[in-house]
Amino acid sequence: MIFEQLTQQIKQTHDALQCYAAKAINASLTVRNWLIGYYIVEYEQNGEDKAIYGGHLMEKMAKNLLRQGLKNVSAAELSRFRQFYFAYPQISGTLSQKSLHLPESILGTLSQELVIVEKENLLIDPLKLLSNLSFSHFAELIKINDPLKRTFYEIECIRGTWGVRELRRQINSLFFERTGLSKNPGKLIALAQTDNEHISINEIIKSPFSLDFLGLNARDIVLESDIEVAIMENIQHFLLELGNGFCFEARQKRILIEDEYFFIDLVFYHRILHCHVLIEIKADEFKHEYIGQLNAYLEHYKRKEMQVGDNPPVGILLVTNKNNTLVEYAKGSMDNHLFVSKYLLELPAKEVLEAIIESEILQH
Repeated sequence: MIFEQLTQQIKQTHDALQCYAAKAINASLTVRNWLIGYYIVEYEQNGEDKAIYGGHLMEKMAKNLLRQGLKNVSAAELSRFRQFYFAYPQISGTLSQKSLHLPESILGTLSQELVIVEKENLLIDPLKLLSNLSFSHFAELIKINDPLKRTFYEIECIRGTWGVRELRRQINSLFFERTGLSKNPGKLIALAQTDNEHISINEIIKSPFSLDFLGLNARDIVLESDIEVAIMENIQHFLLELGNGFCFEARQKRILIEDEYFFIDLVFYHRILHCHVLIEIKADEFKHEYIGQLNAYLEHYKRKEMQVGDNPPVGILLVTNKNNTLVEYAKGSMDNHLFVSKYLLELPAKEVLEAIIESEILQH
C-alpha cells in the first residue's frame, strides 16, 4: 500500500464512522423526545394524580426536571414532544430494533398496549426517517397537519439531504402546493434538488439539541477563531470580572417562541438591578431586524421568565461591520424612569464595550 492510499483510507474510515456516530446521536435524541411524548400521553390517560396538576402539568414537569438536572426542557418543549408522539406513532415499531441499542430498562417501561402502526404505502420506513432526519427536521415537519403533505416533505428532504433551513424554506415557498399545480411536477422537483442546503456532519454534531443531549457546551466545539465567539468570550469574562452585580446564567440560551427555537448569545441576571440582561452579538453591520429580534427575546423574558420583584429585562446589542462599532441598549417597554437612570449607571459604558469589540476585530 502506497502512502497516498494509506492516508486516503484513513480519511474515508474517519468520515464513514463520523457520519455513523452523528446519525446515532440524532436517532437517540429523536427517540428520547418521542419517548418523553409517549410517557406524557400515557400519564395523561392513566395517571392517578393527574387531576392535581390539570392544565399546569407541563410547567410542573419542566420545573421538576430542571431540579433533576435536565436543562432546556421547558414546558413548551415538553408539549412539542407530546405533539411529536402523536404525529409519528409509527416510531413505536422501531423501538425493539437492535440498531437503536435501547436498553431493557427503557423497553420495560413501555406499555403492552403501545400502538404499533401497521406499515402503509404512504408511510416511510421509520428507521429510514430516524437515520436521515434530525429532531430539528421533525420539529418543522410536525407543524404540518396533513399527513400526505408531511410525507411529501419527508421524501424530498431525505432525497435532497436538506438541512433544516432548506426544509423550512421549501415549506414556506409552498413547494408541495406548487408541485401539485405544476404541469411538470418532476421537473419542478428536480429543479428544487439542484440548489439545496445539504446536511453537514459538523452541523449535526454542533446542533444545540445534540449539545444538550451529550452534556457539551458551545465552548467544547466552536472554533475560537470565530470573531463572534471571541467577542462573546471577552464580553462574558469582562462582565464577570466587573463583578458589579452580574451573575452569569447561560450562553447560547435556547428559548421557544411559538413553534420556533431561538438562541440568545449571553444571559446574565443583575442582582442590583433585579433584572435579566440579554446580550446579542453580531459580526455584521447594524440591521433593524436585529433590534426586533432582541426585543422579541426581551418580551419572551418578560412573559415567561420574570419573577415577582424582578424589573423588566434589559437587552444589549453589539454590532460590527469591521469598519465601525455600534453598541445599542434596548430598553424594551420599560417606563420607570428611575429604573432606566439606574441601569445606565450600573451597566458598562458603551465606550468600554466598543473597545472590546474593536480589539477583537484588530486581532482577527
